Amino acid sequence: MSNTLVRIAPNNPVFDLPVIVAIEEGLFAKVGLDVQFSATYADREKDSAEKAILTRLKEQMFECGSADSYNVCEWASIDRLERGERGGNIAALRAAVAAQAILSFEDGLQTPRDMVDVPVVVQELTGSHYTTIQMLESAVGREHVNIQNGGLPQSRWAGLKNGTYRAIAVMEPFISLGLKEGAHIIAASFYRGGEVVAPELSAEQRKAYYEAENEAVDLINANFYKYAHHVAAHAKGALKPHELLRAFVHYKHVDYYDPLLFTRAYEWMKTRGMTGGMSEHAALVVG
Repeated sequence: MSNTLVRIAPNNPVFDLPVIVAIEEGLFAKVGLDVQFSATYADREKDSAEKAILTRLKEQMFECGSADSYNVCEWASIDRLERGERGGNIAALRAAVAAQAILSFEDGLQTPRDMVDVPVVVQELTGSHYTTIQMLESAVGREHVNIQNGGLPQSRWAGLKNGTYRAIAVMEPFISLGLKEGAHIIAASFYRGGEVVAPELSAEQRKAYYEAENEAVDLINANFYKYAHHVAAHAKGALKPHELLRAFVHYKHVDYYDPLLFTRAYEWMKTRGMTGGMSEHAALVVG
């Protein structure tokens, strides 16, 4: 009997690393799953700042049915299911625990309190956007947080480096790359992401998937630099795998999404006008 096919829409490699490792090491096959990425990272990098939510690659592939799952920041997993028409579930909190960091080259921008009305370039309605708001609101007040949309992290980094942007929010490998090239961190915050899955995946299939992913997490934690080249590759040769810092990403076993955490995230979004009401197609799956 053939293994069950599960198609994954790619996110950034820093978030997808447990899936990549589980595929490479045959861990999904061991539990009866044939897990494949439904597009390449090169395909994903064709997304731009102008692309609307749900027309970007990972969301669009899920919406049209060519992907069964993708991971995205916790808040965005709620947002995408609200906006989407395809049935979907927030099944778990992903294995990657990663930082978004606000970087700058400006000597006058050193702490969050220096960021009054200073534009911070993010990718709208993604982890860089939500975490930037959370990092700065208590320091400068909601009315003085200045968010600007700048697309994928490599575009934000290029804009910071060439002087187009004063400050950006990025994750790995661009935090390590920024520090290597002389930028400094103004603030950083760790966060989880949501695993969005199609309702066609049974509870047994989800359980098997996460068991394999958790085994991959154990391999990563035992020998991170065996697999770090996947994350460093996003920097296109500007950062060697051994230069990737361990401080800004770590991996843990998947956690099922507690309804209390969902409620807190949803209420935070609601008070900032970031929700439109949960779609009839969306559901929260509690393990």
